[in-house]
Amino acid sequence: MTAATGSETTKNHAAFIWSVADLLRGDYKQSEYGKVILPLTVIRRLDCVLEPTKAKVLATASRLAGKFENVDPVLRQASGEAFFNISPLDVRRLLDDPSTIADNLRSYLAGFSPTARDTIDHFGFDQQIDRLDQANLLYLVVSRFADLDLHPTVVSNLEMGYLYEELIRRFSELSNETAGEHFTPREVIRLMVNLLFAEDGAALSRAGVKRTLFDPACGTGGMLSVAEDHLRALNPSARLEVYGQELNGETFAVCRSDMMIKGQDASHIALGNSFSEDAFKGDGYDYLLANPPFGVEWKKVEKVVKDEAATRGFAGRFGAGLPRINDGSFLFLQHMISKMKPVDQGGSRLAIVFNGSPLFTGAAGSGESEIRRWIIENDWLDAIVALPDQLFYNTGISTYFWIVTNRKIPARRGTVQLIDARDLFVKMRKSLGEKRKEVSLAQIADITRLYSDHTEGDRVKIFPNEAFGFMRITVERPLRVHYELNADTLAAVEADRVVATLDGTEQEALLRALRSWEGERWEYDSKDLPKRLGDVLAGLPGPPKKVEQAILNALTVRHPDDPIVTKRGGQPEPDPDLRDQENVPLPAVPVVYEDDVTGRLGTPAYRVAIDEYVDAEVIPYVPDAWVDHTKTKVGYEIPLTRHFYRYVPPRPLAEIDAEIKQLEAEIQELLREVTE
Repeated sequence: MTAATGSETTKNHAAFIWSVADLLRGDYKQSEYGKVILPLTVIRRLDCVLEPTKAKVLATASRLAGKFENVDPVLRQASGEAFFNISPLDVRRLLDDPSTIADNLRSYLAGFSPTARDTIDHFGFDQQIDRLDQANLLYLVVSRFADLDLHPTVVSNLEMGYLYEELIRRFSELSNETAGEHFTPREVIRLMVNLLFAEDGAALSRAGVKRTLFDPACGTGGMLSVAEDHLRALNPSARLEVYGQELNGETFAVCRSDMMIKGQDASHIALGNSFSEDAFKGDGYDYLLANPPFGVEWKKVEKVVKDEAATRGFAGRFGAGLPRINDGSFLFLQHMISKMKPVDQGGSRLAIVFNGSPLFTGAAGSGESEIRRWIIENDWLDAIVALPDQLFYNTGISTYFWIVTNRKIPARRGTVQLIDARDLFVKMRKSLGEKRKEVSLAQIADITRLYSDHTEGDRVKIFPNEAFGFMRITVERPLRVHYELNADTLAAVEADRVVATLDGTEQEALLRALRSWEGERWEYDSKDLPKRLGDVLAGLPGPPKKVEQAILNALTVRHPDDPIVTKRGGQPEPDPDLRDQENVPLPAVPVVYEDDVTGRLGTPAYRVAIDEYVDAEVIPYVPDAWVDHTKTKVGYEIPLTRHFYRYVPPRPLAEIDAEIKQLEAEIQELLREVTE
């Protein structure tokens, strides 16, 4: 927690609210406490905020009743806030009659303005009212909150935001599922935000500066909150308008209520699937950040996504390609890129958390490779930071930040920075789920400095964009075969499925004829073997040509001394069994394609690079090889681990042997003690 988070006011209020959990113990599981405490905290805060103008709002509502269709703007003006409540009740008056508290609470909640009411509804709080009432807890719990003073004069918006975040954090830690799916560790977010704002310090320090930020998988809103706090610490007069979309209704309610409490526009937080229900279509933002779920399939929105990719192409969000169905990570990144501002409007910067899969999954020409190619060839990929494992609550896998921007500073253009921060962590005294490590404030500063310095060293490598590209070439070798009848080829005939369709008598007649030819050999272009087979098969029913071809295939034998089989035009026939593929590094020239549909390379420099590679690496070993250029594909991958590999020599054998002997002696001593 920051210094502000640790204020006495915040600590005292958090402890008081947390004490409500004592009332719930037994009737609720620990992981369910938040279902009651979070919405009631929001309700009490809204109640306190509206108290000074409550009478004015009620009078205005009474005066306008039945006169106008839409009175919400007037009521918001009367309340002085972005929300209002027209119920004559408030939280304290709910306690007047314990016997009707459930009905009165529902009536009070129904009096809130649409945005506030919608937020509370998505907590699913109506079910908790029934549950608390049946357990005779509703009056006790509401009484506890009625004693809580959350008036803005006592708890500022800033302190209220910290208080609410502290409650969210506590409840998230009680449920590994909730923490894993909706809660990103705060130190991870701080590092992301540091990197996101790293190059904009001067611009963000100007008086009255205003920026926008968007998270398409905002969860409980932690990233939005930390980004807002960071900018406020940098410049108290700055304004960061935050936007987010969340799929889970309850988590959406937590996020939206947090934004309401902090004075943000709650309508900027939308409910729905970012892929199929883009709530902010056509909008652009200065900054974007996200921690989307790792390795989650996108089958539920497959039709919508594929239709958009097919009909809109690059005019839509998914023109670059589609990842495999079981991992939608790259869909989030493309969705975010579509919301970057054009460069002439200032451009954008984004940060996203990925696991290792997006770095290398997918061969050349696959959806993943094409997405990487699109990002890197447009010079948008700025940096990738390798993080320690065991940083997150629901997984111990290694994770990576991708920093993407369409407004690189001149020193970074045409390059990608790789940062190895995998060993920059401190061990936690107590693990939380799978989270056993955290990044300290000093280490956050170190990683930020490594990024900002943009200087190569043990932890930093800087590569030109083309270093991550390669040409996947197909190396062919000529087909050299003949026909031969020996024990192996005869066994292949007997095992063939087409031959097996003949009845027993027919198979025996065929095999008897073939055995009489054992030891014979024919050239591939021989007409003698097909004629003799035709004579044997002529008396058999069924499709003789199909059986004949199956037998010829079984009798085919490859040998390097056989003549080359050629096509009609005289070109050699390639041998599928000898076909090989090689990755040729991209030359440092702009990528140009003959045809955007086939993706064939059109720049002579690429052909030259391929020919030079083949002459040096292939021809000396297989002189008859050639490249089928029609099959060449460009691919991109980011082998970050390989670039930071450090060779550690094995220990001397004498040292290992001495250690084994020592262990053997210790075991013998233990056994001796047991047997005595």
